[in-house]
Amino acid sequence: MLKIEVEQLQKELFSGAGRETYAVLDGAAISVLREQLYELEPPHCCLYPGELEPDMAEVAPYLVQLEPDTLFTEWLLREGWGNSWGIFARSDVGLREMRSHFRSFIMVEAPKGETLLFRFYDPRIFRVYLSTCNREERAFVFGPIAHYLLENGQAELMLFEEGND
Repeated sequence: MLKIEVEQLQKELFSGAGRETYAVLDGAAISVLREQLYELEPPHCCLYPGELEPDMAEVAPYLVQLEPDTLFTEWLLREGWGNSWGIFARSDVGLREMRSHFRSFIMVEAPKGETLLFRFYDPRIFRVYLSTCNREERAFVFGPIAHYLLENGQAELMLFEEGND
């Protein structure tokens, strides 16, 4: 990825005063995610509850509060954009509220009643899912989120706002 592309992404992710920028990142897709979280120390939390076994912690999804012009954000955009590492969201609420919101739909009930993990943080899944949601489902998925930003199949930026497709 070229530096100008990272700068353009930063501009899109951090435009608009008063909103926080978050990423929900897929530990299964990013082999060095926990290492980067530990070394670069952005505010973050795991979306899975409780104390995890090391192998499960490696593949778990993590919510990260992003700041502009930090080493973690630069690394994430430079290395991850176009690789389906996760999704981005802008909101007026803090990390704790965002974790609660995302945890509310990480497990879903399938038509036959079984409980399944919903990998909404994979942009390939999320962009298809959002396009199928009715108004009530969109309101639930958006909750405190002003908009979602994610890559499409050609690594171009997609913006989703509640009420718009």
